[in-house]
Amino acid sequence: MLAEKFLKNKTVLVTGSGRGIGSAIAVEFAKYGADVIVNYNRNRKPAEETALKIESMGTKAIILRANIGKEEGIESLFSQIQDEVGRLDILVNNAATGFNRPALQQKFSGWDYTMDVNARAALFCSQKAYPFMKQAGQGWIINISSPGSHRVLPDYISVGASKAALESLTRYLAVEFAPDKIRVNAIAPGIVETDALKHFSILSDLDTIPKTIKNTPAGRLVLPEDVAKLAVMLCSPAADMICGQVITQDGGFTLVVPN
Repeated sequence: MLAEKFLKNKTVLVTGSGRGIGSAIAVEFAKYGADVIVNYNRNRKPAEETALKIESMGTKAIILRANIGKEEGIESLFSQIQDEVGRLDILVNNAATGFNRPALQQKFSGWDYTMDVNARAALFCSQKAYPFMKQAGQGWIINISSPGSHRVLPDYISVGASKAALESLTRYLAVEFAPDKIRVNAIAPGIVETDALKHFSILSDLDTIPKTIKNTPAGRLVLPEDVAKLAVMLCSPAADMICGQVITQDGGFTLVVPN
């Protein structure tokens, strides 16, 4: 598939792609010939590092700053895409945030911002991406979710609820967009080895990661590159009839009763 460069002349927007899973997804799409829009909100340097990796693949990287948690941020992002690129074939709704606290410590502001970035932005970015894809005659939307959408994790209530909403959006958008040959699916990775792990209190226990690996049939944690490869696969001809699905990618962790 690499030799075919089957995404050549396609343009991909990966929200929150300066680092972690988003960066890996952006680079993976570039391997297959796509030009990539690298979106960030606060820190430009990681976005620039991602862009350099993309350009080393021989494709174009466009860095666009936008806070997609706000309506004006989404408007600005897609206005820039229209002006600077003029097309969009693939949207990966990856940007995420979270107010990691127990239910009794949740605040209106933290709850709202988590929902705005993790769920609302996916809906309205998809809405803005739709005309580009319809004009092109096809398109793909990938939402990055989490098993916390249906499994209860410590201090994950706001994120878990937002990811449940994201998965519901995936199904609704898939049905509405499918007649226009726009495929909408989601990926729900397990624990992924990124810097974001530092923000989860459960992982302050030094035994958590080794226990997780022990209870994962595949024998390791998910890597950002694993998620990236699946995202690309879902935009390949092999996935034409995958529509509105949430694919759990956790090495079998959620299939077994922990020891």
